[in-house]
Amino acid sequence: MSAEIVSTGTELLLGHTLNTNAQYIAERLAALGVYCYYQTTVGDNADRIGLVIENALNRADIVITTGGLGPTMDDLTKEVVADLFGLPMEMHPDHLAKIEAFFQRRGRKMPENNKKQAMLPAGSQAIPNHLGTAPGVIVEQGDKIVILLPGPPFEMRPMFEETVVPYLAAKTKINPGVLHSRTLKVVGPGESVIEDRLRDLLTAQSNPTIALLAKTAEVHVRLTARARTETEAAALMGELEGEIRQRLHPYVYGVDEESLASVVGTLLKERNLNLAIAESCTGGYIAHQITNVPGSSDYFLLGLASYANSAKENVLAVDEETLRTYGAVSPETALAMARGVRRLAGSDIAAAVTGIAGPGGGTEEKPVGLVYAAFVAGDKEEVEKLQLFGDRVTIKEKTTYAVLNRLRVYLAEEVRP
Repeated sequence: MSAEIVSTGTELLLGHTLNTNAQYIAERLAALGVYCYYQTTVGDNADRIGLVIENALNRADIVITTGGLGPTMDDLTKEVVADLFGLPMEMHPDHLAKIEAFFQRRGRKMPENNKKQAMLPAGSQAIPNHLGTAPGVIVEQGDKIVILLPGPPFEMRPMFEETVVPYLAAKTKINPGVLHSRTLKVVGPGESVIEDRLRDLLTAQSNPTIALLAKTAEVHVRLTARARTETEAAALMGELEGEIRQRLHPYVYGVDEESLASVVGTLLKERNLNLAIAESCTGGYIAHQITNVPGSSDYFLLGLASYANSAKENVLAVDEETLRTYGAVSPETALAMARGVRRLAGSDIAAAVTGIAGPGGGTEEKPVGLVYAAFVAGDKEEVEKLQLFGDRVTIKEKTTYAVLNRLRVYLAEEVRP
């Protein structure tokens, strides 16, 4: 079976809201063995919504919509679908009671316009919504199916999992476990370098398949295998994964939900080491990533955003002469910052970064994107020069990944300070 995803909402077209619903549904459809060839986004206009859904029904067996199930005048999706199929709208007293109870639990009176949400196309199946007031709808007409879901992701996702997944699994008669994916996370080389190293595998493989997904500071290599069971699919991927890891060594840092910060944290815990960070150009973003990991207090002692030169001098004890002679963005200052935060925290390992994130502040000698990262552990000291490109946020993110990856490589080599 094939499906098309239709996302409604003018806010999506204007770029005010990121369309994470389409990404989520597309991934879940693939796992169910349902092919998705088209995704369409349309604003809150009845005529255009009708045209888009009509076109989708001509191309796909299943149309899944998100948005347009609210109580306001611009929430039109149910009514449009009912008109397309010539179905009257009917009041469902049980759903009306649930909506009224939703407001009562919050000590509020239900607005009159919320009654609209209890109106469903005749003969349709309701999808319960335990987190909001808009029930979803499944409409079957002949060999076509339209599934209507609300726009807020925190409402839509549990509705999809609890009702739509078993519904589609029964319709397709495909075991959802037949499609199994595993993502290898790579930091260091860019997408083109990875593609070159894996070129023959990318063109030769049909099952499992390999896809490259470029992120801001890393690349994901996704392996997907189709088999009767997940165990068989995982076995199919095993040999291929080993080959990919060998070709990309030492740049594969983790799989699936692992983050670079979580991998670094695991290595620190395994080696009973702790860490301190001093940041200038990243403004605390490295510490933010590290502390996103539960249990990071076991190994992370101190994160200091020493942005101003006065903070570098007064808190980290960077010598005024160093700053005057070499500048805030220099290998000498980066190393002094790392020494200072290590001394301040009493940590086993310390890292520090200083650079020019832009968009202003660069010179011919020190352009935007120039970053120095220093690392101190035991009697080992080093400074790495980075020349990064992108906007301010991108440079901060790339710097963070570079520092975390250097820590990962150091710890993975089992060199103890």
